[in-house]
This record gives sequence, structure tokens and C-alpha cells, in this order.
Amino acid sequence: MPKTMFDDIESAFDKSWNESLLAEFEKDYMQSLKMFLKAEQKHGKVMLPQPSLWFRALNATPLNDVKVVILGQDPYPTPGHAHGLCFSVMPEVKPIPKSLNNIYKELYEDLGTKNTDGNLQRWAEQGVLLLNSVLSVESGNANSHQGKGWEQFTDKVISVVNDLDRAVVFVLWGAYAQKKAAGIDESKHLLIRSPHPSPLSAYRGFFGSKPFSRINAFLRENAIQEIDWQV
Repeated sequence: MPKTMFDDIESAFDKSWNESLLAEFEKDYMQSLKMFLKAEQKHGKVMLPQPSLWFRALNATPLNDVKVVILGQDPYPTPGHAHGLCFSVMPEVKPIPKSLNNIYKELYEDLGTKNTDGNLQRWAEQGVLLLNSVLSVESGNANSHQGKGWEQFTDKVISVVNDLDRAVVFVLWGAYAQKKAAGIDESKHLLIRSPHPSPLSAYRGFFGSKPFSRINAFLRENAIQEIDWQV
């Protein structure tokens, strides 16, 4: 296991998260997760993204900067795609994944913004926390690391954001993400729920949901700088 992931966890993500999250790594569930991941490596299984990127979302978006949380499920299982930000892919990946392509279609219909690059780093730098519920996956084996402990950790991340003394937008696309709504205070924060943008469900209500204009309208109402969705 690369040092920065668990043995030197203080350097794994932006220090603004330390006070809230470091104690999680001493808990039983996280120790069990660590053992599982080490065993997977020992058996020669390739994990995606590379371990140095597991906490990329928490590096790219410091806690103090979080304006929006977009919740994904788990990383892309295709080698070369996942890099630690949900729905995002490395710039050289073409064509971009179908779910992200549908997100871009809705963005264009909503705000007229046209993106062709699949790297969402620029969103993250503006305060969009692009958080997968599960932060690793076995190469070629989707959902393979679900139920191993990551969900409990990302529940804690959401709880930390929920407890901020300011309003945040939580974007929950699909039934899996919407399970996280139970831990969010809707009297303080905006929750945007819709079907998932995957080709299997996008036509059931994701298209036409206008999440991007709704996010920016809420940010304006709360005197928070809007997101420029151009990547």
C-alpha cells in the first residue's frame, strides 16, 4: 500500500479536512478496509484509480471551498479513465463515457455551455466536490469494492459538509446517490435529486432537470460565487 494512502494519511488530502476526517482512519471499519485493499494488492489485483488518487476529490476541493457536492457511485473500472473525481476522466480519454456525455448534453440544454474535454478538475477547483461513494474499484470489475467500508467514510465526508455553517448544494443523481440524502439537512441545504445520467435512465427525468442553472441560482441567492461550468 503506498505510504500516502493510509500510513501517512495526513498528506493524503487537503489539510482543511484533517480535523474532521483523520480520526476515521483509527476506526475498525477503516482498518478492515485497509486490510482488504492490501490483500487485493497482494493477490495481484489492479485497483483503480491508482492509490495516490483515491482521495483526489478531497485534495482538489478544500473543505472551506465546498459550494456543491456531486455524488457518484464508484470509479470507472476501465484502465486510464478514473482519476479520483466522480464522473471525470483524464483529458486524453475519447470518447468520453456515456454518463458524462449525457451530463454535458444537459449542461448545453440548460446553460448553452459546450464541453468536450472529460476532465472536471476545473469544477473541483471552483468548489464542486466530486465525490464517489466508493473510492476504489478493481480494474475491469465494476462495484467490486462496495460494502468494504468506503461508504462509511464518505458518509462522514457528507456529514462534515452538512455541518458547515453555510448553505451547500447536494446533487444526488440516481437511487444509489439518493440514499445519502438521509444525512443532509434540507432546511439549510439545497438537494437536487433526479434519475442518473446513464443511458439507461437519463430519459426518465435527468434530461430537462436543469441542475446547473438551479445550482447557480441557489448560489446567487446565498451571495456565493456561481460556478463556471466550462471546462
